[in-house]
Amino acid sequence: MSSIDPRHSVFPEPVRRGLDGLYLAAGYLGGAFLVGIFVIMLSLSAGRPLGIDIPAGDDFTAWCMAATAFLALAHTFRSAELIRMGLLIDRIGGRTRSIIEICCTAIGTLAVGYFAWYAVDMTWTSWKFNDVSQGVIAVPLWIPQIGMSIGLVVLEIAFVDELLHLLFGGAPRYEKPAPTTKEEIIERVMESGV
Repeated sequence: MSSIDPRHSVFPEPVRRGLDGLYLAAGYLGGAFLVGIFVIMLSLSAGRPLGIDIPAGDDFTAWCMAATAFLALAHTFRSAELIRMGLLIDRIGGRTRSIIEICCTAIGTLAVGYFAWYAVDMTWTSWKFNDVSQGVIAVPLWIPQIGMSIGLVVLEIAFVDELLHLLFGGAPRYEKPAPTTKEEIIERVMESGV
């Protein structure tokens, strides 16, 4: 293990700022699609009593939902808000825990890389063959698929970033540090909505 600060980045400061900016931008973009869902659903609900129909509103809502989910993954991962199963690993400490964290992150990196590769391939194939949706409005399928592809590629970058950080001796940044006071425990429980 290296003697670097556990929260320090293995990348130079400009690269670290660029990566963090990428994760934040993807999170904001995911939030923009969430607002899009709200606007479409509100328009569908308000338009119904007025006799106004929004063609393919359900399709656009579903595509926005997929973009929201995938684009926000990297930011959620890096903000230590992604759900993780810690029942076993939280009871292990020291070097063993570090090795398990590295192995789990490596497996996650491979899995996300696999999905990102095939999502990009699917989007590229849809663009190449000019596939269109089957709904009321014919939309080239690569347009709604690109949100998923970009989200998975950015998540893969975040996983590689985290794996390198762990390999160089850093503490996991995808989990919040243990609470140190009773007030902090109460605050986290209140934030979680439990």
